[in-house]
Amino acid sequence: MEVRQQRGLEIAALYKIERKGDHYVVPSQSGKGTYKVKTAPDPDNCTCPDFLATHAKCKHVFAVEFTLQRETPSTPQVIPEIPLREKKLYRQNWPAYRLAQIHEKARFQELLHTLCAGIDEPIQLTGRSRVPLPDIIFAAAFKVYSTTSARCFMTDLREARTKGYLSKLPCYNSINQYIEKEELTPYLKWLITQSSLPLKAVETDFAVDATGFSTCQYVRWFDEKYGKEQTERDWVKAHVMCGVKTNIITAAEVSGPHDHDTNFFASLVNATAKHFQIEEVSADKAYSSYANMRVVEAKKAVPYIDFKFGSTDTGKCEIWNKMWHYYSLHREEFMQHYHKRSNVESTFSMVKAKFGGSLRSKLPIAQANEVLLKILCHNLCCLIQSIYEMEIEATFWT
Repeated sequence: MEVRQQRGLEIAALYKIERKGDHYVVPSQSGKGTYKVKTAPDPDNCTCPDFLATHAKCKHVFAVEFTLQRETPSTPQVIPEIPLREKKLYRQNWPAYRLAQIHEKARFQELLHTLCAGIDEPIQLTGRSRVPLPDIIFAAAFKVYSTTSARCFMTDLREARTKGYLSKLPCYNSINQYIEKEELTPYLKWLITQSSLPLKAVETDFAVDATGFSTCQYVRWFDEKYGKEQTERDWVKAHVMCGVKTNIITAAEVSGPHDHDTNFFASLVNATAKHFQIEEVSADKAYSSYANMRVVEAKKAVPYIDFKFGSTDTGKCEIWNKMWHYYSLHREEFMQHYHKRSNVESTFSMVKAKFGGSLRSKLPIAQANEVLLKILCHNLCCLIQSIYEMEIEATFWT
């Protein structure tokens, strides 16, 4: 069934179509105005812009035909069958997967050490000699990767010191205290970007979305409807942009639970475009706006952003009109590109399944840093998988 037929079925099912004289009055699906339609035995005709431009059967003509079939007793109702689409299967490269899993922990430490080696140590003018910043970030990321408490993690950290990945062994209290520092946040965002760069030759299509991580704190409020106090866990939100092939995260931001997703779209796209060649960006209805489509167009890419119910061709934004007509007339092709955003949901599932969907930290800054550390660990794991599957070289600081 083509798109016009499908939309004609929707109009016939949801709206009242009346006959007036020699024509039928069909309401607009957007709720603005009506159209005059003529059909058999007269030649098909409609006053809508689609019919006037193409002179082919539009959705309003199909709506009248379906209505007549439904209301005529002598004519059996004929509804076109929707062919079942064969499910596409994605095969796993099991030999490469096994090797990646067997050697992941060792390769993780190696890549993390190489990545942290590029961090410039801040100048210390006064005070007692502190633990080098590369050692602190290595320890914090390795702790999040281990998913254990800071005290239990010290055994793994001592082994990393004997392998030469640390110049100085930090105390578990020092690791927790550094995670609470706001100065650590820009370093983690920078390392997330740097960890994704070895895959810039692979990734050209990207998806944007946000997800929540629960905390150990609770919020309470009085519910007027039920007349009692309600309680739920507080949470923070991670906004990410990821590649749809390897699930690598190219940019990330952390916000409070009630910040709107669309406010972070431009910063994620701009941060990714500095290092990657972007061809497509997929996002759900929460990001549907003129401004977001213009941001993607400015990067010479195509925005496959789903449209909210009631969206129309307004004529105020050229890229909006272009994508709206493509969405209206070639829905199936549009959705094939749009559904690449399903990979960002897979990315969130990977992060939470491996490193947990809840946070240990209590302070807001520490919670944001802990989310960024989870994303950094995820990127290194994706990079390790790509090394074995695609035989790429993980080279940093080129």
